[in-house]
Parts: sequence; C-alpha cells; structure tokens
Amino acid sequence: MPSLLADIIIEKTPNVKWAIISLALFAGIISAFIDNVATVLMVAPVALNISKKLKASPVPSIIAISISSNLQGAATLVGDTTSILLGGHANLNFLDFFIYRGKVGMFWVVQAAALASTLVLMVLFRRYKEPVTSMERTEVKDYFPTILLIGMVILLIVASLIPNIPAPIEKYINGIICVSLFIIGSIRSMLVTKSFNSFINALKEIDYFTVLLLVGLFVVIGGITEAGVVKDISKLFVRASKDNLFIVYTLIVWASVLLSAFIDNIPYVATMLPVTAGIAAELGVDPTILYFGLLAGATLGGNLTPIGASANITGIGILRREGYEVSAKEFMKISVPFTLIAVMVGYILVWFIWS
Repeated sequence: MPSLLADIIIEKTPNVKWAIISLALFAGIISAFIDNVATVLMVAPVALNISKKLKASPVPSIIAISISSNLQGAATLVGDTTSILLGGHANLNFLDFFIYRGKVGMFWVVQAAALASTLVLMVLFRRYKEPVTSMERTEVKDYFPTILLIGMVILLIVASLIPNIPAPIEKYINGIICVSLFIIGSIRSMLVTKSFNSFINALKEIDYFTVLLLVGLFVVIGGITEAGVVKDISKLFVRASKDNLFIVYTLIVWASVLLSAFIDNIPYVATMLPVTAGIAAELGVDPTILYFGLLAGATLGGNLTPIGASANITGIGILRREGYEVSAKEFMKISVPFTLIAVMVGYILVWFIWS
C-alpha cells in the first residue's frame, strides 16, 4: 500500500529533485501516525526502485526519507515513542497536540519546522534535474494489513479521547488495542497460509531489546526519583540558569539536540521528563513550555547524526544491504542543515507561543 501511494505521487513529479522531496514529505506524513522505523521500511524500497531505474545513487533519497520521518514523529501523540512518553507523563490526549489550552500545539510547530527543512532539501537537491521515467504501479494484493494499521491508529486516538476510563484499564488500554490487533492479524495470517510459522515469524519481529530497555529504564528512573537524584538534577539546572526561564528552556532544547545526536532519544526523554517537571516546580512555572522544548530538541535533534535516531540507522542499514556504505560526513551534509533549521524554528515558535 505505501508503495502504491508513493508510485502515484511519483507520477506527478517532473524530475528527480521533486521525486526525492515528495517521498520525504510522504514519509513524514506517514510517520506522524506510524512508527518512524516502520515508515522507513515501507517507503525506502520505493526510492531504491526509482534509483535503480534511473541508474542513480539512492543515498540522498534514503537519507531524506529517514530524517523527514524522524522529524514528524513529534507531530502527534501516536507519531513516536517520545510523544507517547510525553502524553503519558503530562496526561495529553491526541487533540492536545493540535490545540492545547487554546494555543497552537506541537503538530503545527512541527509542520512549520518541516516547511523550513523542506526549503533546505530544495537547495541541497537543486542539481538533481533528471526527468523521472514512468513507472509501473505497485499492485496491492492484500488490503487487510492496511485495515489493521488504520484501525490501530484510529483506536489509539479514540482511546486517548475517552474521559474517565477506569484506572486499571487506562494503564493498559494502548497495549490491549495493539496486542488485540496483533492477535487478529496473526490468526488471519495462519488461516490464509495454513501454517503456524507466520505467528512464529511475527514474534521474532518484535523489538525485544527496546521493550526490555524501557522496562529497565523505568525501574531505574523510579529508583533515582525516590532517592532524590531527579530533584537534585533539577536544582542544578535552576542554579545554572539563575532562575531564568528562558535560559533553562534554551539549555533543555539545545542540550537535548546535542545529546540526542549520540544517544537514543527514547531513554533520554524518559529520563528527562521527571527532571523537567522538577525544574518547573523549582521555578514555580507551568512545565508545558519545557515539555514541548524537550520534545522538540530530543526528537528533531536526533537527525543530526546517523546514530541519533532509529530511523536513520534503519535507512543506513537498507543502503548497506544494497552495497552503499554511507559515511558520517556524507550523511551529515544533508542532516545537519536540515536539523538545525528545523530545531531553530521549533525553538523559536515554542518559546513565543508558550512563554
């Protein structure tokens, strides 16, 4: 299905420059509602196919797709794990990412950042003027996975909007939705293939490393919070800023950009959310501006380096399997200007909207 939609988009593009930009924007739209890594895995093969037909390197287009998908992860509640973590911590629902307390939410901030970074892509790819030849449209052989995926997104959105869910169910509602659809999809797959292997293969696909990482991380965060370490870190930030909200906000955004360039933003955001809340409490201010600053810096900033985001690592892995080794320098020629413009726009807008 993603390949078919991408094929339709490519048919409308006049040259390679617009094909790359269109695919990057398409990946961003998908990534606002679906996991970034899954987005790259779905859209990257289309870029590879185009590159092979044009006998051109797929490296620029795969990099653009990866960083664009990571950028849009902060746009909605279901777009990225970092957004889900913030939503759970600050009790935000899906609509709060659009309009929150009568003000513009993160969705519109991210779109402004995406618009600015698209202009950067237009400059970087200005020499790619080769015409795009007509391509045969992908045939969708099974619509059921698409139905499951759309159903999952809709149900997660609805669950975030339902008020007064009983406490025991509220804690596990997202898990219940996802696991239930997984079971439905697995049962159908076994009935269609008449084999139990599809279920075994599906279990193998689960990212157990991240699951166990988060389990351990929440235990550690709970422990250091109880021990008072989080409160001490919050006080350090406040002392460093001399009780100035703008300085604290600036420190959180740009420190998040720098750190997320080298460490995974999921454990970083999970660790920093209680710290950010503690800083706001020390300053006696509403934590919203610091929450959104943290999300902007950590999610948008992960694009700075090849190892800063799982989507980037996935894109480079796809290229490596195709025989293309991407150096950090080659990746950062595109990612650094893209990221710095996006973060700067987010940094300015969040401050002026929420300060």
